[in-house]
Amino acid sequence: MMEEREQEVKEPQQPPALDQLRDYVETRIKLSKYKVIEKSTSVIAGIVTDVIIVVCLALTFLFASFTLALFLADVFHSYWKGFGAVALIYLIIAVVVMMAKDGFKKPIINTLIKKIFSDNE
Repeated sequence: MMEEREQEVKEPQQPPALDQLRDYVETRIKLSKYKVIEKSTSVIAGIVTDVIIVVCLALTFLFASFTLALFLADVFHSYWKGFGAVALIYLIIAVVVMMAKDGFKKPIINTLIKKIFSDNE
């Protein structure tokens, strides 16, 4: 008699379709989480490698600038003229970039958007 009461107290069985639907939803949620994790780690890894490349290029640019300045100093027989010439070159480049700033924005934005939304699967 006690066993009969225990069976009556148990929750009613849910239809198998409802269980399958719940499992399906849980699986889809897990899959979505995994996709987000994969995408975010991929983007972060891309950013880290890009930062490393930019740092290496900046150091190369710095040493090339010193080399050019020392070469021009030797040509002009004056250190201040050599370094001044390099500074003048960079000033001209900066002015040109500032004037053409709008032309640089769109390609940079497009590149970033492609990098974020690209499917590397």
